[in-house]
Amino acid sequence: MRKLLLTLLVLILLGCGTVFALPSLLDRRMNSVEFPAPYPASEPAIQLHDSLFVADLHDDVLLWERDLLKRYDFGHSDLPRMLEGRVALQVFSTVTKTPRGINYERNSGETDNITLLAMAQRWPRATWDSLLQRALYQAEKLEQASAASDGRLTLIRNRADLATFIDTWRQDPRRTAAVLATEGLHPIEGQLANIDRLYEAGFRITGLTHFFDNEVGGSAHGLEKGGLTPLGRQVIKRLEEKLMVIDLAHASRPLIDDVLAMATRPVLVSHTGVEGTCPGTRNLSDNHLRAIAATGGVVGIGYWETAVCATSVEAIVKAIRYTANLVGVQHVALGSDFNGTVHTPFDVTGLPQLTEGLLKAGFSRDDIAAIMGGNVQRLLLASLPQR
Repeated sequence: MRKLLLTLLVLILLGCGTVFALPSLLDRRMNSVEFPAPYPASEPAIQLHDSLFVADLHDDVLLWERDLLKRYDFGHSDLPRMLEGRVALQVFSTVTKTPRGINYERNSGETDNITLLAMAQRWPRATWDSLLQRALYQAEKLEQASAASDGRLTLIRNRADLATFIDTWRQDPRRTAAVLATEGLHPIEGQLANIDRLYEAGFRITGLTHFFDNEVGGSAHGLEKGGLTPLGRQVIKRLEEKLMVIDLAHASRPLIDDVLAMATRPVLVSHTGVEGTCPGTRNLSDNHLRAIAATGGVVGIGYWETAVCATSVEAIVKAIRYTANLVGVQHVALGSDFNGTVHTPFDVTGLPQLTEGLLKAGFSRDDIAAIMGGNVQRLLLASLPQR
């Protein structure tokens, strides 16, 4: 019956040509910037920025039906703009489900916005009612973009891939490494074996929850906001066995505690704020910042208002400074959440303004190199599978 209803729904959609324009309209409206490009920066900042290995821990561009290799005048990023912004490594996350009426405080997992978006964007039929297939389809999109990029976009699966890429990048920085991640583990559809399928498809970083509680554990935005489930404990063990990096973004506080009690490897938080500069449901407490740093992990500071309490470079830098002072520069990174339906100060070409902001805040050149990407490079070289 459910498949019949979905088929009838898509026939209705096919009769309404305007529905296929809706995703692009939503993309333009929901992935916005405070100021349009170009983004001026001082010459010292530009010179320093151009020398950096810049890495960002979270971009949701695969959700949208844009050609990653083509430059657009909307949204936050694409490969041409990443290259202009000197992004050497980008973590691409796959969004597979979000609840209707999505909010930061309390969401059920009973509804889903992405089904209609997948249909309207003409994703394969298998993605309409399978979260796993949605993740695999977005992984395939990234792999196809890499194959068609003439070497400018390199998919990273292991330490050897990353080490080779870094050597090549040093000779010619006009290229970007891509690492694949999940926005929550509901795509495993309650089956531990599906972690292996995600691994085989190239996923190397795994968020546990998104905006609702799932079979693995509680979300900061869910109804119960609990810790790890029995399945979740098995999942953590399997992820560590496969050397997949655990991402605690969107995790409830009990879930963070449970994972940290089990973890034997560094964990990261791909995109977040911190309570020390911006109180909020999903922003990290000082205790959690210390505990994540104690694993050897890194925290990606976000660019949007709910993360840093303003839409400005100054607010991002303030959160970075607070975190660095609390746990050390070596545990701070960038976590833009570009293309994740957020409003940011700039698109990816504006990253030199962030470098300039860090200079003005008194960070040394070495500290800036670490924050802007060196810490992520170090973590992945130590944590990814060897080959």
